[in-house]
This record gives sequence, C-alpha cells and structure tokens, in this order.
Amino acid sequence: MTTRFIFITGGVVSSLGKGLASAALGAVLQARGFTVRLRKLDPYLNIDPGTMSPTQHGEVYVTDDGAETDLDLGHYERFTGVSSRRSDNVTAGRIYKTVLEKERRGDYLGGTVQVIPHVTDAIKEFITADLTGEDFVLIEIGGTVGDIESLPFLEAIRQLGNELGRERTMFVHLTLLPYIATAGELKTKPTQHSVKELLSVGIQPDLLLCRSEHAIPDTERRKIALFCNVHPDAVIAAYDAPSIYDVPVNYHAEGLDVQVCRHFRLSCETEPDLSRWHTIIQRVRQPEGDVTIAVVGKYTKLLDSYKSLAEALTHGGFGNNVRVHLQWLDSQEFEKADSNHLLENVNAILVPGGFGERGAEGKMAAARFAREKDVPYLGICFGMQMAVIEAARNLAGIPGAGSTEFGDPPAKVVGLMTEWMRGNDLERREAGGDLGGTMRLGAYPCILREGSRARAIYGGANTIQERHRHRYEVNNAYIGPLEARGLLFSGMSPDGLLPEIVEIPGHSWFVGVQFHPELKSKPFEPHPLFTAFVGAAVEKSRLV
Repeated sequence: MTTRFIFITGGVVSSLGKGLASAALGAVLQARGFTVRLRKLDPYLNIDPGTMSPTQHGEVYVTDDGAETDLDLGHYERFTGVSSRRSDNVTAGRIYKTVLEKERRGDYLGGTVQVIPHVTDAIKEFITADLTGEDFVLIEIGGTVGDIESLPFLEAIRQLGNELGRERTMFVHLTLLPYIATAGELKTKPTQHSVKELLSVGIQPDLLLCRSEHAIPDTERRKIALFCNVHPDAVIAAYDAPSIYDVPVNYHAEGLDVQVCRHFRLSCETEPDLSRWHTIIQRVRQPEGDVTIAVVGKYTKLLDSYKSLAEALTHGGFGNNVRVHLQWLDSQEFEKADSNHLLENVNAILVPGGFGERGAEGKMAAARFAREKDVPYLGICFGMQMAVIEAARNLAGIPGAGSTEFGDPPAKVVGLMTEWMRGNDLERREAGGDLGGTMRLGAYPCILREGSRARAIYGGANTIQERHRHRYEVNNAYIGPLEARGLLFSGMSPDGLLPEIVEIPGHSWFVGVQFHPELKSKPFEPHPLFTAFVGAAVEKSRLV
C-alpha cells in the first residue's frame, strides 16, 4: 500500500493537545488495521531538547537508539506501541545545522543557500526518510500557526502536499472554540482567523478538529464549514475527556477516522476494533481500590516534567486494577527538620530522575524514610543514586559519601563516567565538554542476579534492555562495603562495571534503577517494575 501523509497543525492557542490528538488518531487508524508511524517537527532552534529545562519544556523523551526528543513522542509510543526512533523528531536547529554543514562542505556548488529551497528540502527529506512502507505517517508540526518559527515547516508541508497530491496527503488543523459564559455561546471567529492564517501560507485544511468544552450546535458547525471552506462532516468535535484514554474512542464516535478514510478513498464500512481501549476505560472508571504514592521530585511545579512517569504509574494501577493517586512533593521540603509527616500517610514513595544539587538532600531524606519505615520505594536514575549515597552514609558508615555532580566529596560514591561501551564502540566524555547529547543515552543491556527481586519482577529474565539518560554512575568500588550492610546490587552492565539496579532484600519493597523504565510503559503493557511497585503499595495499604 502507498504511504499516505497526514499533517497535523495547531491554531489559536498553544497546549491544545496536538500530540495527544496525533497519537489518538494513530491509534484509531491502527484499530482499522492500518500500520502507522508518527513524527514531530519542532520549530525551536535547539538541536534537541536535551539541554532544555524540564520546568520550561517538560520531560525529554529518550528513544531506544539514544535520541533526546520531544515529550509528544511518548504519547505516540504509549498509544500505538510503535517504538519511536531518532528519525521521528527533528528541530529547526537540527535542520539548519544540516544545511549549514552541507554549505561548508560545498555541497551546494557555490549556490546561494536560502530557506526555499534548501531548508524546505531538508525538512521534506526528513519527513519522507527512514520509512518502511507504513500505511500512514502522521506528522505533527509544533507551535501555533502564525508563529514566525514554524513558517519554513508550513512551507515544506505545503510543497509536499503539491508534490504528492491529495490522494497521498491530508491536512488536519486542531483549533479552539472558546465558550463565552456571559454570552452563552461558542465563538467560531478564532478558528476562522486561524484557518485564514493557514490559507495565507497556501494550506487549505481538509479537516478541522475543534477543541471544545461544550457541544457544538449544528448551526455553528455549518458556520465553521462555510467560512473555513470544508464540508460540515469534516468539522470534528474534540471534547474534553475524563481521561486521555477516552480520546481514541471519542474521536471514532465523532467520525474522525471515517473522514480520514473518505479523504483517501478507503473503505470505512467495517468498524474499528477498539475493544482494548474500552478495557482500559473500564479500568480507569471502575478500579477495585485506591493507593497513594508520593513522588518526591525537583520539577513538580510543571507536571509535564514527569509526563511518562505519571502515565507509567497509572499503567501500574491498571496492572493491579487500582486507581493511583499521586502526591507531588518538592524534594527541597524534605531538607527541613519537620518534613517527614508529609510521607506518613502514603502507601509508597518514588524519587525520580533529575540533575544538579538542588533538592538532592531532600531526595536522600525521602529514601531514608522509606528504608527505615519499611515503605515501598522506587528510585529512578538520580533517585537510585541518592538512595545509594544515603545507604553509604547511614548504613555502611562511609564518611563524606557523595556525588562528584555536586563537587569533590571525600568518598565519590557517584561519579562522572568518562568512557563506556555501546555495542562494540567506545564512547567518551570530557568533564568540561558539551552538555548536549553527551549522556549515556538509549537502550543498554542489564544482567539480572539470580534469586534477586529484580529478576523475579522481570519474570525470571537473565538480561533486559532499558533506556538511559544520565552522566553519572554509581562507583562499583563501593559495591563490597554496601552489600556487606544489606544493599544488593542485583543488576549490572554486561561487563560488570556499571551498577544498574540495587535493592534491599530484607525490605518490603526497595528498588533503585539507573535507567528510566517509565519510557517503555504502555497502557496495554504496563512496565513490570511499575506493576510490582504499585502492587507493593497495594499490600502496604492493606496493612495500614
């Protein structure tokens, strides 16, 4: 089957949910038996989001092949199960870098390098490269129509629409219908202006996906269709949903997938198989119980910083048929003397990843509380490192235990890793080198110790693959003293040099992992670590 391209743009305001809309549309097309791939074009000038603050941009999503990408790729993977690759996310910075490198090499044969055609050609090349015959490729254009940064991307997809023709391309525009309470009506003018903005760059949307808190009357639907030059059936309501897992089912109920099939002259007589989505919705709405988990982090003022983590915990709830309530706690609060009361009524504690010294002592305090009070604990990346340092100080009695990320401690329990193997290749890093793209990134293997809790969690597997994103490692020189005091290193890199998993055998459930398991969790396949962790929280709740 010929690959077809669907371009998703957004207008009126930011944060309308283009990523979720793209993921949900991909899921419904999958339910119709089509194969899909999803991609994101980001207009900002960073090469990738790797050096951007989580409190400004949200989490950095890491792929198996080691790309630091936009958080929307997490939505794509969770909803479709299709593993994202480096080739599925590109920024304006990377596009311009590619073009300028070609210019320096003389690839343009002395020609004047311009946005059109050189930049737009590079964007089109990205959109169409590294495909394997998928039925549909959905491409989300970041930002809001009207932003100056997105103009080259809009021009590129306009050109591609002309080159491939309507039989292979479709333009979907996500917009907003604000409700004016004093007037008691929805307003269509912002949508009209947004479509006019798109028309000004030569793109006529084929379908409008209208975000709304209220039902869209037929009169307003016809008005939008008339002024925006689309058929009334192509004005699709995107109502606010009780949970994100309702969205694919809601889109189908509104006829989105039918309109897409009609645009491409594909049969739409057979109903899509959305049974697994109905199962997930049932688990969301009618759980058998509730648990409360504290997340002690540094970036809790913007919860998009922990988007995949929150979803993975929800998935762990699906695996135990319970609803997971999250208490987001700033780790700096635990650097105060009277902070432990914040954790006294929770069923489990999770300390996530992070960078820098701020809040580190608070994370260690949370790990100590969980260890001493026998509360289920999961430490991820930085959360594992802080648990190891806390154990070194308070279990093994190692004076001055710390991390070189914060300075020059007497006992460098955690330190900067300067060399490591990736397959057959040796990768290096310098302490004063670039920050962007220099971490241990992507999927790496881990060998699990026989008889350990970790091995049991992974169903008895000897070797696992998990995604990493970090610069610092636990120093294996301290394994002996720590294991002598009850901290078991149950997961190691294949060469035995890099600790990957620690646990406390005598504890109800205490596990730290150097990798980011949340990046691989899906609603239909909850990650085993989160299923086990939430299960431990359920057991704790029964004992309270």
